Amino acid sequence: MKIKNIEAIKADYCVLDVETTGTSAINNRVIEIGIVKVRNGKIEDTFQSFINPGCYIPYFITNLTGIRNEDVCNAPEFGDIVSKISAFIGNSVIVGHNLQFDHSFLKQEFIRNGYDFPVNPMVCTLKIARKLYPALPSKSLGSLVKFFRLRHKGVHRALGDASVTAKILLKFLTVLDEEYSVKSLDGLLSFQGNSAPKSSSYLMVKKKLIEDYNSLPQNPGIYFFKDPAGKIIYIGKAKNLKSRIRSYFSSSAPRKTKEIIRKADKLEYKITNTELTALLAEAELIKQFKPAKNSLLKKYTLSYFIRILNTHQFPIPETSTNFDFDGNDYFGPYSNRETSKALLEIIQKTFSLRECSEKELKKGKLCYLAGINRCLAPCINPDVKDYNSELLRVYEFLSGQNQFALDRLLNRMKRLSTEQKYEEAAETRDTINLVLSQITRSSILAEPVNLSNVLVEISGADKNDYLLLKKGNVFIKDHLADKKDTFISEIDDFYAGTLNLVSEPDKKNLERIKISLTWLANNRNRIKVYYLNDYTSKDELFGKAGMR
Repeated sequence: MKIKNIEAIKADYCVLDVETTGTSAINNRVIEIGIVKVRNGKIEDTFQSFINPGCYIPYFITNLTGIRNEDVCNAPEFGDIVSKISAFIGNSVIVGHNLQFDHSFLKQEFIRNGYDFPVNPMVCTLKIARKLYPALPSKSLGSLVKFFRLRHKGVHRALGDASVTAKILLKFLTVLDEEYSVKSLDGLLSFQGNSAPKSSSYLMVKKKLIEDYNSLPQNPGIYFFKDPAGKIIYIGKAKNLKSRIRSYFSSSAPRKTKEIIRKADKLEYKITNTELTALLAEAELIKQFKPAKNSLLKKYTLSYFIRILNTHQFPIPETSTNFDFDGNDYFGPYSNRETSKALLEIIQKTFSLRECSEKELKKGKLCYLAGINRCLAPCINPDVKDYNSELLRVYEFLSGQNQFALDRLLNRMKRLSTEQKYEEAAETRDTINLVLSQITRSSILAEPVNLSNVLVEISGADKNDYLLLKKGNVFIKDHLADKKDTFISEIDDFYAGTLNLVSEPDKKNLERIKISLTWLANNRNRIKVYYLNDYTSKDELFGKAGMR
């Protein structure tokens, strides 16, 4: 195995490993030593020897290493080969995986035989692995062998373990040079000597990623992590690109985030005017590129609607958390369940629409609500015209026109009071108070979402975003995920009365409108809505919206 000749590799390295009779350097002894010499980026020489420890080898050690008492009974004692070991190491950098263990045993063996252990620079591949690959669940020798897909001969034997550690060292030196600009032995020792990631605020990050991070603006946008081949491995969105990416380098970042940083070689970004267009672009670009680290089934915060079931002969309203192009009309969105439930309660107590199921309707029998004049009773009076007239009043109410509902409720309250039905009158008064609380204005739109033709202006820090909702389709001005910008042409078509045969809502628009409605409902203080029917031309509309 050979790698390019960088300055750090110009030093000689002796990668060593020992097998022992136990874990205590004072009470136990070395039974085998293996050393691999690395020079100019390649393995040049090896040294291996069994060692007679002067005591029996415990069974569990034999079971682990395969070294038996008969293997070492005729082997040299440590004192017989200490000078050979010292000469082989010479002035080389001493390397080991969990070097502290091997060093403690060798130092004691040297001392027992009247020698000083070489005071050479030391490198521990375990320490370096913890910094280079913090996301790896284990940094053991076996885990690194699997990670790098290395061939490991002689597992738990001194020369076998030393040889594979030497291969790992060579890989580390290449990564340190190319990604962290560690080009000297001093740089290598400094990298190893820094405090571990757990006690540091930030992870050790590749130099190129740091350079890319430093170029990030503090704007909303989309960011792309790419692997060394230039393939996108993760797409994300941010209100503030600089702040968001900074969290990726934290030592407390989630495991998935650390894995992204470990695999990424480059960071790119695209600025958007607001976080909504960043959110929309993220969803669409993930579907387009299918990055390995992204989930395609991302969930978004729920919005709440009043759905009018037009698929029934006598439509009824209900609450819903789902928007779809299913032939029904949707009012909303509302930012919480309580608002949608309160609106449904007002409708049921103010207007005379049925509340029964289709099964009950077909029985043709009057219900309790019909008996107290709270329902037009289509079960026995199938007059669609009367029912639709009442339904139209519900549409007007949900569009923010409250006067009819208030007048009807006030007259009902007076009548109930005159009839001394004070409890029912009090309930009607409570409904009036709900209407007066402006609850009907909690929707961002004054018409069904699926039928709306509106321009939505969203305030941004530097520039505003503009969305066109046109009968279920969403068009975004200068949207970075669109191959073709049809925003202006769709507005032109509206005012020209052009029949657009390809503007039926599709799955892409369904996701766009769901994401947009959820965000708009929770950020209504940042939006202005312009109804296209209120203007005679595109120029008049754009003038009102302050668009160029």
